[in-house]
Amino acid sequence: MMRKLGLVSGTALVIGNMIGSGIFLLPASLAGFGKWGVVGWGCSAAGAMLLAGLFRSLARIRPSSAGGPYAYVREALGEFTGFAVGWGYWVSIWCTNAAIAVAAVGYLGVFFPFLVEDSLLAALTGLALIWGFTAINALGLREVAVVQSVTAVLKILALLFVAIVGLPHVSWAWLQMEPSVQGSVFNAVTAATTLTLFAFLGMESAAIASHRLEDSGRNTGRATVFGTGLTAVVYILCSVVVMGVLPPESLSSSTAPFADAAETIQGGASRGFIALAAIVATLGALNGWILIQGQVPMAMAEDGVFPSLFSRCNRFGSPILGIGLSSLLASGVLLLRFSESLVDTFTFMMTLSTLSALLPYALSALSLVVLLRGRNDVVNRQVQQCLAVLAMVFCAWVIFGCGAEVVLYGFTLLVVGLVLFALRRMIERRP
Repeated sequence: MMRKLGLVSGTALVIGNMIGSGIFLLPASLAGFGKWGVVGWGCSAAGAMLLAGLFRSLARIRPSSAGGPYAYVREALGEFTGFAVGWGYWVSIWCTNAAIAVAAVGYLGVFFPFLVEDSLLAALTGLALIWGFTAINALGLREVAVVQSVTAVLKILALLFVAIVGLPHVSWAWLQMEPSVQGSVFNAVTAATTLTLFAFLGMESAAIASHRLEDSGRNTGRATVFGTGLTAVVYILCSVVVMGVLPPESLSSSTAPFADAAETIQGGASRGFIALAAIVATLGALNGWILIQGQVPMAMAEDGVFPSLFSRCNRFGSPILGIGLSSLLASGVLLLRFSESLVDTFTFMMTLSTLSALLPYALSALSLVVLLRGRNDVVNRQVQQCLAVLAMVFCAWVIFGCGAEVVLYGFTLLVVGLVLFALRRMIERRP
């Protein structure tokens, strides 16, 4: 019999997939935005709660739709659009895993400095992390759930420690500094929101694995909203501390900003403690995302839009082909960009990952509007329709903030997927 996750485990999956590389390395990427970096956090937190509410509404209407955004869009907008969403979301996942591996290497560098000094060694370490957690996911859901629950608790405790202990040491003047990046206030806030939204990717994890949750009609939405809300509070508190404790010039070049902030607050011993907690957090996120990277292609294969091989599971019930191929693609993305500085590599990967997730989010919002048509049995139908429209506007704004280079990469990857879909359909129609 298939094992089921309860509300606590579902919430831990959401928190575990969100709290990872984003929060632990993002302060360095935001250093040049000055006071608008904090504003960006507020905007992305509001947008994330908006999207969490969107997925809660979708989960209530379609409680057993495995695959999350892909499943909702396919039902509401058709197979072709569903494939585009599933492909885009799948791309986002393996880009996310590459970014998480980069962040983990950065914090491992606190204990082993040679890792961040040698690009080849850093890349090999990142690959070892990806494939190590691929092996764990191959062993089945119970092992994944245990790792997620333990790491979710540890990472929240570590982040709260930094937030509570660090607040008295914050230099509020640093948080109010003008940005060093060029451009208007609107562009600065847009770019900061785009970067910080990456840290919230994963709020839909419970929706993707809804068929693995007990009482999915209630628990999917509750796990999504609870997990996103708690994560948003922790993110903003911790970011304010790190950005207010480290001078901007030091923060911008830091490969372990939380550990460096802890050293400033409490001394050298705390630096190692926070670095260890950050490693646990990033590895927990990597573990959860590798679980999700197998679920999405499996759901698409079961619907006939991906090759059927992706729906096959090993004796532990894990879709091993989807997990393995996704890890292979994540490895390729990691190797492609690792010649740059660690912070620049991370920034590019997380922006590409965010862009790839925005199309599924926007089309999920459109799907809610379609699925609500003619439904008189849905409570607050007009409120939910308004929620969907606001979510689409937010997604369009963040896509604008991704920048031309990242949009070009994302568009190219999307076109590759659509070409593969068309070729597969042509082959199937041959007599």
